[in-house]
This record gives sequence, C-alpha cells and structure tokens, in this order.
Amino acid sequence: MTTPPAVPGAWQRWDLHPSVIIGLALLGGLYVYWGGLAPPRRRVASFVGALTVLGLALNGPLHNLSDFYLFSAHMVQHLVLTLVFPPLLLYGTPAWVVRPLLRPRPVMRFARWATRPLAAGVLFSAPITLWHFPQFYEAALEHHGLHVVQHLVFIATAVIMWWPVLSPVPELPRASYAIQLLYLFALGLPMSLAGALITLADRVLYPFYESAPRMWGLTPAADQQLGGLLMWVVGTIYLWVAATVVWFRWSIREEAGDVERAVPLEAYGNAERETRNAEQRT
Repeated sequence: MTTPPAVPGAWQRWDLHPSVIIGLALLGGLYVYWGGLAPPRRRVASFVGALTVLGLALNGPLHNLSDFYLFSAHMVQHLVLTLVFPPLLLYGTPAWVVRPLLRPRPVMRFARWATRPLAAGVLFSAPITLWHFPQFYEAALEHHGLHVVQHLVFIATAVIMWWPVLSPVPELPRASYAIQLLYLFALGLPMSLAGALITLADRVLYPFYESAPRMWGLTPAADQQLGGLLMWVVGTIYLWVAATVVWFRWSIREEAGDVERAVPLEAYGNAERETRNAEQRT
C-alpha cells in the first residue's frame, strides 16, 4: 500500500473511493428497483443506516487511520463491517428484495446449507480468525487488491453469520430462540480467543504499524493491545447484548402463551403479506 502523506492531519481527509461509491449505488439502486421502499419506515431507515455505516467505514478518517496509522482503528473498522452493518442490512431488507437473489437453484442450495447456525458460525469465525495471523494480515496491508478481498470476505461471511438471527425470508428460517441464544454466545468465544492472543502478545505482531506514523502518543505495542481489547471485549459484549435482546423477545413470546418453537412469521416483517401487497402494487 502507499505511504501516507507526511502532512499534519492528513488522516482527517474525506477521500471517497470509487469502488465503494459504486458498491453503495448498486446496493441502493437494487433496493429501490425491487421495491425496498415499500416496508415500514423503520426498516427503510435501517437499510439507509446500513449504507451510511458502510460508507463511513470505508471512506474518510476511519479508513485513513486504519490503512496507514493504527491497528486499533483497523479493528474498529472490522467490527463495524461485521457487527454493525449486517444487522442493519438484514433488518432493513424486505423478503421480496432478497428473493430474486436466491432464485437460482445453486444459490438457494448453498444458502440453505450456509445459513444454518453451525455452518454460518464456522464460515464467519474461521476467516476472521485466520486473517489476523500476522502473515495474512500483513499481506492484506501491503497489497490493496488483497485488502479489498479481505473486506468483502468479512462482510459476506458476517451477513451469513447474522442470518440465523435476522433472516428476512421464511424460506431460509431463523433459528429458534433457544438456538439463537446458544449461537450468539458461542460466536463470542473465537473472537475472545483471537482478541486475547493479540492483547497478551509479548511483541508487536504486525510490523506494518511499527513503521507507521504515531498518533496520539500510542506506541505500536499499546496500539496493538487496544485493538486486541476491542476485539476481545467490545466484540464479545456486542454479541452477548444481541443474545440478551433475543432472550427478552423469547420471554415476551412465552408470557403471551405462544410456545411454538419456530420464530413467528411476524418476526420477518410479515414477509408473505408484504410480498402480496408489493405484487398488487406492481
């Protein structure tokens, strides 16, 4: 990757990357074209929030800090891409926008396997853990094309990871509430382990950041420890907070006397009813 300009405050620049802008325009365009503006406003706002979060993570100061200055900023970027963007995207996307993407048989066959909790958890945890091995992480920092691939893998596997909790289509159903609780708790374990190993390392694991300009008095070792703590503590707590939300939703349902194991259709945003309404409007 290129060396950051030796100009005070260069990290604060709002550089817009064409590939990111094109990707955001494509997502937004397909959403509008396939009728994504028809659901309740809170869901549309969630989708807009997802695009906003993605744009802020991959452009501007956070992107500059993570690419050229701080490992800890890079960790914040990865947490945003994997823990914030996908839930907003899935909650804000109605069933009829997702179904055209699932129409090809090979896609649906893969999706039925990949969105089961065990497969989804492994598909997410394995790449994000392996890519923090020093040799792979350094390679992504040194080669921009590989760095783009890294981010795409993180985003794609994170969307799959959140699917058993926030699936927008009943054809690829959410896990039962009990399984969701166990699933979210278990997802925090690999993240905790990787974060702990980074935090407690007795040397700087990523030489790229040793030669990077220092920010706010953070030494390379302190920066690495902060990044590891973000992954270890913040990432794990985020997943456990999500598990707490699932537990409350499950409790409310049981108090209402609804003891069926499956997540009710209403949790998908009344997917079937909304699909029929959209077809009638069309």
